[in-house]
Amino acid sequence: MKKVEIIGIEGLPEIKKGDDLIGIILNGIKSNNIELKDNDIIVISQKIVSKWEGRIVDLNTVYPSKKAIILAKITQKDPRFIELILNESRRILKITTGHIIVETKHGIVCANAGIDRSNVNGEEYVTLLPEDPDKSAKIIKEEIEKRSGKKVGVIISDTYGRPLREGQINLAIGTAGIKIFKDYRGKVDRSGYVLQVKT
Repeated sequence: MKKVEIIGIEGLPEIKKGDDLIGIILNGIKSNNIELKDNDIIVISQKIVSKWEGRIVDLNTVYPSKKAIILAKITQKDPRFIELILNESRRILKITTGHIIVETKHGIVCANAGIDRSNVNGEEYVTLLPEDPDKSAKIIKEEIEKRSGKKVGVIISDTYGRPLREGQINLAIGTAGIKIFKDYRGKVDRSGYVLQVKT
């Protein structure tokens, strides 16, 4: 019987730039009486990785451009916040009062380029997404394997709202050590139909 088990690690400290994140994760696993096994997948929140990498910005150090000031009037958001969104984006997809949807430099479509005020000390501080989430996941994966002797996968996960729906979902923005797509193209379903675009 195939089984998926999800275990939340409790009791981790607040993460700061330069902390021994891998040691903290492995100690957390141990203190929760969990045995790390080969092929386990470790899911880490984006916020933890961003803090660890120092991707925290004091809005008082940000000087908004003319474009940011114009967009701030439309969205009714802080122009400094808008400036950071512009810096972290490839293109703007939608702007309305209270909302700005963009495609980030990573290719992720989301609100505010993933920039977040929650769980950061002080209202004037925000976190940016990791510069290269896949690279971050790879670094974490390799160090966990080195220290634990176990072969694992790592997912960096971020929370996103969905249009016209209540609630939120989590999206894997960075991965290492796992295949994120399963290709069904050319295979036959139960009714004999040859799948053409399923992944």
